[in-house]
Amino acid sequence: MGIEDRGLTNESSSTFLTAEWRYLAMLNFEVDPLVLKPLVPNGTELDEWQGRNFISVVGFLFLNTRVFGVGVPFHRNFEEVNLRFYVRRKADGWRRGVVFVKEIVPRRAIALTARVLYGENYVALPMSHNIEMGETETPESVGYSWRFREHENSFGVDVASEFAETPEGSDVEFITEHYWGYARRRGGSTVEYRVDHPRWLTARASLANFDCDVAGLYGSQFVEFLNRPTDSAFLALGSEVSVFKGVTIG
Repeated sequence: MGIEDRGLTNESSSTFLTAEWRYLAMLNFEVDPLVLKPLVPNGTELDEWQGRNFISVVGFLFLNTRVFGVGVPFHRNFEEVNLRFYVRRKADGWRRGVVFVKEIVPRRAIALTARVLYGENYVALPMSHNIEMGETETPESVGYSWRFREHENSFGVDVASEFAETPEGSDVEFITEHYWGYARRRGGSTVEYRVDHPRWLTARASLANFDCDVAGLYGSQFVEFLNRPTDSAFLALGSEVSVFKGVTIG
């Protein structure tokens, strides 16, 4: 299980969504914790790796999506790009999780469902992706794009190493091995939900491009950090995932 407590509660054991998450491109930037603290949900605290706080731009494919076991026509396969940071909560050990600043998907119904059920900050924008496969049928480059305020935004990575098991104690493990999601609702309560998947095969990557209206999408407080060179970039092949029903923890 790596660094994560995947302990279950009765409330968190009901599956809401199953899908495959594939070709997760992750750009990681160190950030001043003072920028994140106003966004930390009640009951959680910022999670660090070697004394440093990170935000990540993550793009991936949702495939074969089913809600309560049922596939919704025209909403099973789509892209997502999100900006997230990392928190933890003390509950029979530490539960390491993510908080999303904003999540972009191409379908309004998906965005609305996530906002209503989980309190997540989803928006619907036109999106596309480009994946170039190598001779070994693994990706050599992956890119995601979205249209915002009549302008094309995009990012992409090129694979710079072989895909392998995620090293214990590495920055890659810290970024990928968070199995809980936390969202702050209006009024101050916090929603907690569990995400289950096996450890992913990952490869170091080099940044091919990052062209984004950071201030417009995420807020001016993130411009300084997302306009810097990445502290790391990598690609995860992904897997099947299960997202469980959320519960209010405070």
